[in-house]
Amino acid sequence: MLSIYVEHISTRLLYTLKFVLEERGIEFELSNDFQQFESQEGIKLNYSERFFENTPQLLPSSLLFEDTVNTYDIEKQRFHGEECFTFNGICDPLASVFYILSRMEEYTSEEKDSFGRFQGNKSILFYHGWHEKAMCDRWALDFCHFLKDKLGLKWRPKLERIECIPTFDIDNAFAFQHKNFFRTQLGTLKDHYLKRQRRILDRKKVLAGEMKDPYDTFDFMQSIAQMGQKIHIFWLLGDYGQYDKNLPHFHPVQRNLIKRMSNVTEIGIHASFASNENEAQLGVEIERLRDITELLITRNRQHFLMLDLPYSYQSMIRQGITDDFSMGYADIVGFRAGTARVFPWFDLQQNDTTTLLIHPFAYMDGTLNEYLKLSTDEAKLKIESLFQEVCQLGGQFSYIWHNETIGDYAHWKGWKEVFTHSLNLNQADFI
Repeated sequence: MLSIYVEHISTRLLYTLKFVLEERGIEFELSNDFQQFESQEGIKLNYSERFFENTPQLLPSSLLFEDTVNTYDIEKQRFHGEECFTFNGICDPLASVFYILSRMEEYTSEEKDSFGRFQGNKSILFYHGWHEKAMCDRWALDFCHFLKDKLGLKWRPKLERIECIPTFDIDNAFAFQHKNFFRTQLGTLKDHYLKRQRRILDRKKVLAGEMKDPYDTFDFMQSIAQMGQKIHIFWLLGDYGQYDKNLPHFHPVQRNLIKRMSNVTEIGIHASFASNENEAQLGVEIERLRDITELLITRNRQHFLMLDLPYSYQSMIRQGITDDFSMGYADIVGFRAGTARVFPWFDLQQNDTTTLLIHPFAYMDGTLNEYLKLSTDEAKLKIESLFQEVCQLGGQFSYIWHNETIGDYAHWKGWKEVFTHSLNLNQADFI
């Protein structure tokens, strides 16, 4: 048992130590009774400004003992074997973990893209070139090695078996089929205006029954699940709008398709773009999916990865969501929260741990193709690099694709192979 002295036992510190120590099999206890701590035998760490003779000391920053969101002068400095952050001049790996895991920088940043999202290329991990590394896990391991080397703690890191989870967002179940007359005509006119002759011809073939709709890849998804691969599907059921364009929730084809897929895997709600400014709409969409599947809906991913902290997560909790899968970026790949592990969300506004579990993802299809402009071969190498990081540090290797992007259609020609490359990655080949 590791004993740690602190001047104040805070919720932030407990949350951080559970991630850093409990996740790695190290039991600990906290004490703010200096006399009791001083007389105590065993392995001890002084995480305070108070001096104890013959007890290793780690000076803490104030971050883990505050209850408000503040700004800090942040630099980097080597702690033990890894560089971590300094907060107002104090090098603190535990505070570094909490700062990234809680997404504190997003509470104070004014940097937003045109959709109002915090951008990955404005994050502090990106600034230091750390965004493709699971830095919270790296700092946690480095802290454990520090305890082993400096305190004599008997601990050995264990290789963890990781879980690979492909996920799919259903933004638009069909490219051409089952659209009403108005949407079909509008789509045709738009294709004429943009001179997209291929789409004009393909729409005619699909509607004539001469060609399968290119977005209809649900047989392939079903086959993956039936082979025993765990997958998650998130279905957009918002009202039709500028950024929400799926078939109506009452359309019989849509309902039958959702029921069919819910028989082979769990379906979560893909909260619409419109729901970001209307919590009641999120509740409506959850109820729509519950009505179709006749199942309790507790999983969510934000359409367009719209996260506005803390409000998005607070809304989800009020609407009965227990697991969110939105933790990642559209513009860059990597580890937004510095980890691939599932972790409870810490609400900085309430300064407390919540019951909402966060499931980070490592990359999204559109990030590789549309944002980073990678070739399919370059994308495979990038995916392998991210996969190796998860293999070494633990967690879930989760990634986002869409029904249309695995259809090898239009600018996604050849990308189904990139998806299957991810699907076939084996941990044994990367350790």
